[in-house]
Amino acid sequence: MELELELEFESRYEINRTAEFIISKSFTRIALQFPDELLKDSTKVGSALKSKTRLLTDREVRFFVMADTTYGSCCIDEVGALHFDADCVVHYGQTCLSPTSVLPAFFVFGKASINVSSCVKHLIDYSSKSDKPIMILYGLEYAHMIPHIREELGLVSKTESLQLKFSVANVLCSFISPSKDPRESMEHPRPYSDSSSRNYRLGGLTWDLPEGSKIEDYLVFWIGSDSSAFANVVLTFNGCDIVRYDAEEDSLVTEFYQQRRILKRRYYLVEKAKDANIVGILVGTLGVAGYLHMIHHMQALISAAGKNSYILAMGRPNPAKLANFPECDVFIYVSCAQTALLDSKEFMSPVITPFEANLAFSRGSEWTGAYLMQFQDVINSVKLESEAHSESEEPRFSFFQGGYVEDHKTNDQAKNGEEDTGETMALARRTAEKALQLKGNDHNLLTKQTTAKSGPEYFLSRAYRGLEINSDNTSPEPYIVGRSGKASGYKHE
Repeated sequence: MELELELEFESRYEINRTAEFIISKSFTRIALQFPDELLKDSTKVGSALKSKTRLLTDREVRFFVMADTTYGSCCIDEVGALHFDADCVVHYGQTCLSPTSVLPAFFVFGKASINVSSCVKHLIDYSSKSDKPIMILYGLEYAHMIPHIREELGLVSKTESLQLKFSVANVLCSFISPSKDPRESMEHPRPYSDSSSRNYRLGGLTWDLPEGSKIEDYLVFWIGSDSSAFANVVLTFNGCDIVRYDAEEDSLVTEFYQQRRILKRRYYLVEKAKDANIVGILVGTLGVAGYLHMIHHMQALISAAGKNSYILAMGRPNPAKLANFPECDVFIYVSCAQTALLDSKEFMSPVITPFEANLAFSRGSEWTGAYLMQFQDVINSVKLESEAHSESEEPRFSFFQGGYVEDHKTNDQAKNGEEDTGETMALARRTAEKALQLKGNDHNLLTKQTTAKSGPEYFLSRAYRGLEINSDNTSPEPYIVGRSGKASGYKHE
């Protein structure tokens, strides 16, 4: 019994395959990255890998366990791994398979259980209601069972003489090597194909469609839980008919009202972001290749729209953290595709994705129904207009202000760096002077709010009251000696 459990454990965490990979690449310092739900098995996995590598090589191979990642656990924590001077990262559990910037990464997706016969039966029963061919997508934890599902589908089709047309996506890879050029890595996963290619890539999966067909012509059959990966599929392929087979509940889910509502809310946030003057760029990853290029692209986009931007790095954002930056009207979350969608209902300001920022800050752009999540697709979806053209643009209509508004241009200040710096320092000095000039009890001027176009302007108009000085006596008061000793018992007590 113990031997069977040990073999099942080694199979689930792919101990043999991982050890052979490490030896084949001559790696000696390995970082093992676990999500919270798998952390209980981390020491056992490390011990098993160490024992296995000793049998395969005389070199000493050291393993380090990483947990509680700064950002999403689906991404490779390159910063944490570099603290150990690691040669490679072995990632366990759910992953977005985003390309890395510095370190190579090996992925162990896990092996979730599934009733193959029941899954195939649900698929066939539902496909009989539609004439569309079927595209089978799945969570990576079910990748090990896809050959069995494909075989079962073939057998049932022959036995029952069914004319079943289906395609199955393949896993993109289980090993990622960083590219020297970040822009090459950014082209790694692409959800939409161009006119000359019918290859699709999304969420670690890849598939090809026949020439002349498109994904909207297919019925998408998802195998897995209602995870962030599935939400990404629903948003990206919002024009497709989608059903989901829940392997844990052994049931078919056909209603996705909540997921469709998310798309409507995202469009609402785009309209709200158009009225923003100060934009915060949240750094949501330090490992996904091309994240710096995306941040620079967002800065250029915001500047061209006549708005000010500030870069903020704070780990995983939450309402308490972002409440420390009330001057920001909207935040752009630059992260991997599976963690980019934040439910910002509890946040003081909305949090949008780079794609939504492109729609909000590119004058004249319209949402066509396509929803892009990958960095390269977002950058290719917009072309920045020249300053001369943007200055001649007419006022736009704001749904929230109920009329036409003009976007204030800040680029004129940027033409002269010295003038821009001088004006910012002047605003900062005026802010400090105003905070100190608290004469009398009349605070009407302090509470009057104006629309700030930058951080210093926001602090200048802040309704800070501080200590109230009710006396006109400006002479200094005599000092008073305070208490001394410990809080548990002061000397005078």
